[in-house]
Amino acid sequence: MHDLTNCAAKYCLLSLFYLLLLFVPLTGVIADADIPSLPESPDPALQSRLERSLGQMGLSQATQEGRLSVALVDITERTNPRLAAVNADLMMYSASLPKIAILFGAFQRIEEGVLKRTNEFMQDMTDMIRHSSNTAATRVLNMVGPGYLNQLLQSSPYRLYDVQHQGGLWVGKPYGKSPAYQRDPLHSISHGATVWQVARYYYLLENGKLVSPAASSEMKKILANPAIHHKFVGGLLATHPDASIYRKSGTWRTYHSDSAIVERNGRRYIAVALANDVHGDEWMRKLIVAMDDIIFTQSYAALGAD
Repeated sequence: MHDLTNCAAKYCLLSLFYLLLLFVPLTGVIADADIPSLPESPDPALQSRLERSLGQMGLSQATQEGRLSVALVDITERTNPRLAAVNADLMMYSASLPKIAILFGAFQRIEEGVLKRTNEFMQDMTDMIRHSSNTAATRVLNMVGPGYLNQLLQSSPYRLYDVQHQGGLWVGKPYGKSPAYQRDPLHSISHGATVWQVARYYYLLENGKLVSPAASSEMKKILANPAIHHKFVGGLLATHPDASIYRKSGTWRTYHSDSAIVERNGRRYIAVALANDVHGDEWMRKLIVAMDDIIFTQSYAALGAD
């Protein structure tokens, strides 16, 4: 009985710790007063171009049926981000894309002094992102702490999983055959995302607000040089081999996802797409080229001028 009482007390303390994470700012977090928040309302010109492009590609029905969601953020002007999105808050199964959440959790644990930056640990994080290694992802997840990670994603100031936005980034299952340990509370998804929250993740990263400026810079380097050349990478590099792409994708059965920061010819943008369709890979290849065209089209620049 004494052992049971001690276990109950430890469980209560652990639960209280995780609850506090929801309200207490974390070590290393810097106030974001020097950058605007990512707008929740779309830029009219950018939104119009995105919807028109989706129609021209024959993807309007897929968005209407909830089989496709897309976000595009022009971040060329640091103080004036422009957003366009379709089905922004539609949470979908996203396969390996939420490994970016594990990357975030690992650097937060390093910042707190809980984990150390060993060569082996850094290599696991790199393999998890660039090669999408499930084995490496599960090792990193276990070191971060599965319960801790999902509390971190919901915590202030990040709120990368937010019930007010119908969810977001979530990791509730190891990357392997093990069963789910904590499906997301709104949709019961094990590996999930919304394009809105993935875009926010990259926006915070790009502005040095994910954990710390130094940690954000290191995470971005890990996202560089993707080893798997399909979806966004295959589509964009075929037409613009000069592009720099910082990226994480996901694939499982009919579920296809991709996300990236793209830098090319003086412009920068964030692109995210989630799909549930057998043609998802093909969609992603065409979508990234269309989104790149939108960013670089002169008529968009004229329409979007202040």
